[in-house]
Amino acid sequence: MRGLAILAIVAIGALIGAAPLFAHHGWSGYDSQNVLTLTGPLIRVDYPNPHVLIDLKVGDKSWNVVLAPSTRMHSRRLPDGVLKVGYPHKVEAGELRAERMTVAGKTIELR
Repeated sequence: MRGLAILAIVAIGALIGAAPLFAHHGWSGYDSQNVLTLTGPLIRVDYPNPHVLIDLKVGDKSWNVVLAPSTRMHSRRLPDGVLKVGYPHKVEAGELRAERMTVAGKTIELR
């Protein structure tokens, strides 16, 4: 009985530890055939795992933009900047996946 309780605790711990892996999504939800070019001010920047998220203001619309993983963004020393190119989400109308950013005149590939 004690062995079963220990096994249950280990199993629960393993599931909790694996939660971030289940949270990650693939890129198939984004329409890579429909490339957008957007320019506007960043109104929010967040560096959670698994990807950096920004909100970009374009006219009277705000876009939720999914960037590269936070580790990649840090390693490329990307400060706040202007998003230039991204793919729109196939289901979420106000979300896109960014391929590259232009910051202070320098274009950085995020893939």
